[in-house]
Amino acid sequence: MDISKKVAETLLSVKAVFFRPEEPFVWASGIKSPVYCDNRLTLTSPSARLVIENGLADVIRREYPQAEVLMGTSTAGIAHAAITAHILGLPMGYVRAGAKDHGRQNRIEGKLEKGQKVVVIEDLISTGGSVIDTVDALRDAGAEVLGVASIFTYGMKKGLARLKESNVKNVSLTNFDAVAEVAAEKGYIDPDDVKRLIAFRNDPSDESWIKKGE
Repeated sequence: MDISKKVAETLLSVKAVFFRPEEPFVWASGIKSPVYCDNRLTLTSPSARLVIENGLADVIRREYPQAEVLMGTSTAGIAHAAITAHILGLPMGYVRAGAKDHGRQNRIEGKLEKGQKVVVIEDLISTGGSVIDTVDALRDAGAEVLGVASIFTYGMKKGLARLKESNVKNVSLTNFDAVAEVAAEKGYIDPDDVKRLIAFRNDPSDESWIKKGE
């Protein structure tokens, strides 16, 4: 099975990605969404964890063979970075959303030498803001960021444009389109809903997808 579909099936099975087009979730921004993502749930399932972490390790071997350190995003990427680094025998650390207000006031936790080649581990990417902020912090610290390995990406135009503008390579195990396709195949959603889901992905601010058939 294609890795994107295998991971999509895994996420759906543990309800890490849950579709509800008839009763949209509301994001903090106020945008109504037919999908809810919580990839932390993969950590509570040993079988799902195996698929995800081995998948991330394979991405790094294939796409970033020069990687010297893995850095997780805070907080969702930390556990995935730790497990993947263990598989690969690499050091890891993580990047806080902001510097601590006490102690050494670190933002980057773990040993990082200037010039080291780093791969960022992220759980999901939507608009790309948080992962780009992480990359910027690592670059400011003197690291050479090879790119990002993530579990899931929406593939939103805004996110793709921001990553390109910031010169950040991202390789995701699966994406919104693959998960929607598998969700329809496995009966999580009505096959007719796939077009509605893609319409949301293409323009989250346009709520016309909420009305079935539009």
